[in-house]
Amino acid sequence: MKTLQDILAQRDLSALFQPIMDLSSGTFLGFEGLIRGPANSPLHSPINLFAAAKQQGLSLEVEMLCRQVVLESFAAQNLPGKLFLNVSPETLTHPSFKNGQTLGYLEKLGIDPKQVIIEITENQPTFDLDGMRNALLHYKEMGFQTAIDDLGEGFSSLRLWSELRPEFVKVDMHFVQGINADPLKQQFLRSIQQIAQSAGTLVIAEGIETEAELKTVCDLGIAFGQGYFIARPNPTPSLIAPVEVSAALSLAHAPRHAASQIVASRHISSEKLLRYVEPVHPETPHENIFKRFSEDASLRAIPVVKNGLPVGLIERQKYIACFVQPYRHELLGKKPCTTCMGGAHCKDMSDSCINAAPLLVEKSTPIHELSEFLTASESDHFSSGFIITEQGRYIGLGNALDLLREITKMQIENARYANPLTLLPGNVPINEHIEHLLHSGEAFTVCYCDIDHFKPFNDVYGYRKGDEAIQFTGRLLNWACDPRLDLLGHIGGDDFIMIMRSPDWEKRCNQALTSFAHTSSVLFEDAHRAIGGYLSEDRQGRIVQHPLPTLSIGVVCVAPGAFRSHHEISEAASVAKKMAKKTPGNSLFVERRETAKAGCEPLLSAA
Repeated sequence: MKTLQDILAQRDLSALFQPIMDLSSGTFLGFEGLIRGPANSPLHSPINLFAAAKQQGLSLEVEMLCRQVVLESFAAQNLPGKLFLNVSPETLTHPSFKNGQTLGYLEKLGIDPKQVIIEITENQPTFDLDGMRNALLHYKEMGFQTAIDDLGEGFSSLRLWSELRPEFVKVDMHFVQGINADPLKQQFLRSIQQIAQSAGTLVIAEGIETEAELKTVCDLGIAFGQGYFIARPNPTPSLIAPVEVSAALSLAHAPRHAASQIVASRHISSEKLLRYVEPVHPETPHENIFKRFSEDASLRAIPVVKNGLPVGLIERQKYIACFVQPYRHELLGKKPCTTCMGGAHCKDMSDSCINAAPLLVEKSTPIHELSEFLTASESDHFSSGFIITEQGRYIGLGNALDLLREITKMQIENARYANPLTLLPGNVPINEHIEHLLHSGEAFTVCYCDIDHFKPFNDVYGYRKGDEAIQFTGRLLNWACDPRLDLLGHIGGDDFIMIMRSPDWEKRCNQALTSFAHTSSVLFEDAHRAIGGYLSEDRQGRIVQHPLPTLSIGVVCVAPGAFRSHHEISEAASVAKKMAKKTPGNSLFVERRETAKAGCEPLLSAA
């Protein structure tokens, strides 16, 4: 069996690479370099390898060899994108690491330091924060970027984030695995995402192992993902995502808000699904119920109602399967149906013949809320149907098939009027939603968002990068909206509309501006970031310098009765947007007219 000294002398380590995926595009940002010891050896596991190195006082030597092996393999395969290179805090602050060994080795292998991200791994408390900060500044000056690994798991990862200001943070897999079924983990990741937006940091979710986890991570707006569902570590990794991952990502990006937004604009309620079925009384004999099912093959369920209040639901298949058993008709035919509501006469059946706790849905319930409930429900509500009520009193039945038809119709309608680039609602649903709010007499806020200096950016970088910038802005604005109250629409080009009923609309607008200021740098080349712009030819053929794109938001607060139509609001919002664009940088302007009535103070600010 090889000793640790043998492994060092023979350089008997192998590198594996696990892709890190850009969840917005489905492409790979790069790869994390991982290490394995000799096969068929206790030291094959990196945990055992590094534990033995620490015990024998060889941590620095082992880590330096790991780094060399990973870099050599990365260069030999000419892998594209970034390389996440694991570095411990102890090694990072060690003089032998800072003296240029790694940089020299990169030059020898032909790897640009800008490709390398120093991923700080923490397996024990970090005390020398000043030393780490100085070391990272040194490496950043040479072109390296930085990442903090296992955020939320280590001894001081949140403080490291605050102190070191890395470009990336990797959320520990504990908070990602099972996140689709854990609201607390979702809130944790949502909070991390909000902090990251303010700090100008990009988040990587580690440990994605299922399609449901991938979908939830995408819904939360996380930029990057890593895990077995995307790809396992491999000595020669694939450069493209598996077909099933790309398909899952496409489904994840199909806008979940599309159905709810079109519902919000048209306010379709569960009453739309109502079909009246004559109810029976709890004392109705079984033979009468069986007769109704026998005479009407289309009858799927019969409600049990007493004094106008629903007390049970008789589902056709379950009831008939129970009733046609030997001697059941003779025993129960004359008895009231309540005899089977508690299962007393169905002891050999897994369930009661009659559901004594059916799903009750108030007629005003939006159908997208009903759909989300039924989808998440583990009960048989989806197959058996539900009772629709008005102030608790029975008015009819609904079933999942009709619900699916309505949802599908709305999705098709939404797709007809959605912007093809962002899949956000376009002009028709935007105008309909504004008209609905005007007629309802509800106060709301219309925010016209526009990317400044977008044409020069499009000219310099090309239409594909221009499309990416528009999609980036759409996601950023979507994060700023409350999906329960607000509607985000894309009216074309680089123009977006937020129709907001959130009381903290101003805070949300400023959050969007701050996020754009801190994160839009990913859209630009280093040289352009350094000078704050780029040179391009204007309409007269002159070479002029244009600033980098910023975001302007013009706001109109709509008080009840202040405007008569969406046309008037559109004109006022356009004026507000033009005023916002007069202020350099990321700016917010609130239209002064009618603001006092709507509770909006006049405002002009720049982020």
